[in-house]
Amino acid sequence: MLKKTTVLTMLIFAVIFGCGTTFAAAYSNTVHNWNYKPQKDNKPVTTEPLYLELLEKTNGFFIGDTSKKELYLTFDNGYENGYTEKVLDVLKEKEVPAAFFVTGHYLNDAPDLIKRMVDEGHIVGNHSWHHPSLPEVGDGRLMNELNKVKERFTELTGEKEMHFLRPPRGQFSERSLVLSEKLGYTNVFWSMAYKDWEVDKQKGGDYAYNQIMKRIHPGAIMLIHSVSSDNAEALPRVIDDAKKQGYEFKSLDDLMFQKQTEDWPFL
Repeated sequence: MLKKTTVLTMLIFAVIFGCGTTFAAAYSNTVHNWNYKPQKDNKPVTTEPLYLELLEKTNGFFIGDTSKKELYLTFDNGYENGYTEKVLDVLKEKEVPAAFFVTGHYLNDAPDLIKRMVDEGHIVGNHSWHHPSLPEVGDGRLMNELNKVKERFTELTGEKEMHFLRPPRGQFSERSLVLSEKLGYTNVFWSMAYKDWEVDKQKGGDYAYNQIMKRIHPGAIMLIHSVSSDNAEALPRVIDDAKKQGYEFKSLDDLMFQKQTEDWPFL
């Protein structure tokens, strides 16, 4: 017997590809690599006009309200490297919400941490099952990559909804943005990051702290990797000192609610 989610996927697929028109033919599949233009003195960043146009068209975002000193903490969790428990301990102690974008590998390797994320009020987002470049896979595989993560997440936690997607490698196209939106996802990029994912080139907590603090800005969606020992060490100080500077840590759910109920001047 087919699972309900599989049947639903087939129905969505039929609607999208019905009438003999392929999805890929309707939208550009030019591959873009996410980037932004850093600014000095903790000023909000900008990005390419084309990227702004595509995000506006598909309800994605990379930054919040730049008039408010709010921060959105997000982690990419491709695999578990032993530091997420410490990260969760810090978030719980400091009462800070976060979003964790997870792969199939992570779901299978660290189910207890996934359950803890949900139990403690954090968002678990989709980072695809195998971490491919979404523009470089076909429509069917793209759907399968996202649906498998959601199905496994539901099996582990009982939660039926998953609203946010972080495109693997920061690669996207008009086609991948539109198709993932039709599957119910908001694509979430970022306006703050640094090279923190090389686990054999960690430089210590002070280095991570300095890299993060010089890049935060009003409305920042912060991308840091949970595989980094430097990030785990720096996180308590980052949170404390950001709050001292007047920043408030908010959830992506808050940002989505704001986008849906207010004028959206940030893109």
